[in-house]
Amino acid sequence: MGKIVCFPSLSEEQQQQIQQAAPGYTIKLGKAKDLEPTELKEAEIILGWSPLVTEHALHQDSPLKWIQVWSAGVDNLPFAELQHKNIQVTSANGVHAIPITEIILGMMLSHSRWLRQAMLYQQQAEWKNPGKALPELHGKTAVIVGVGEIGTETARVLKALGMRTIGVRRSGKDVPHVDRMYDMSGLHEAISQGDYVINILPLTDETRHIYDQKTFNHFKTDACFVNVGRGPSVNTEALLDALQSGKIAFAALDVFEEEPLPANHPLWGMDNVLITPHIAGSTEQYTHRALDIFIKNLEAYVAGKTLPLNLVDYSHKY
Repeated sequence: MGKIVCFPSLSEEQQQQIQQAAPGYTIKLGKAKDLEPTELKEAEIILGWSPLVTEHALHQDSPLKWIQVWSAGVDNLPFAELQHKNIQVTSANGVHAIPITEIILGMMLSHSRWLRQAMLYQQQAEWKNPGKALPELHGKTAVIVGVGEIGTETARVLKALGMRTIGVRRSGKDVPHVDRMYDMSGLHEAISQGDYVINILPLTDETRHIYDQKTFNHFKTDACFVNVGRGPSVNTEALLDALQSGKIAFAALDVFEEEPLPANHPLWGMDNVLITPHIAGSTEQYTHRALDIFIKNLEAYVAGKTLPLNLVDYSHKY
């Protein structure tokens, strides 16, 4: 049998789960930088990702057949080389559905219910109210751009709050809890209806800088933009201009083109911006959920079946 190399830290019980799913396979654990190159060169299956995989595990006689990435995003992988060597790649897509939905909701409520501003005044011990009636999420329209596992869960929660939901996805295929779905050609039409526009798109050649000046011109001037997808999907200068000129009202941002966001960047000082440091997917349940995906795929792999979960389509790069 072959060798499974695992980069994430796993408990004894979790290692046993892997061994039970793949009896006869040798399991080697350790961070990529701490393992001998020989371990990577002999791997048939790799759990996790490191640039060292490219250096040591993609050689001509490599037995590597499958990489289960430990993240949902796969835009940093060498697709051309992996495809050339016919190596299957699966992602941890779906792990983030609950935590990212929760942070999206928190960002929206922070804006609509004046929570961000209240916390700022709290630091000054200043009793100040907004001076106007606060809006509700109920009855508003949320446009979810990139409706996969996360977007579907987000739509379910927002519908429970009484919101109208519009989705945008490459296939245009309907999903539960989305009132109307567009394919990517309808992006601008969809965005023009949104009180809240939520970006969850993966990063591909097609989605890089998809939020440019032209796109922001289609936003409602009182709209809130939430980005928990990928930073480079947004042209930062175009976003900055949209916020400064009043083309959009508010932005809640977890991801950026440059991370960390430079301390002198103007976004930091803007009253109509909420910034979180790329933490939307953080969850205490991450390892448990990601390992469940790997085990289900591993059971199929050992049985000679097609990998059932999150198999990356090289033509789309996700």
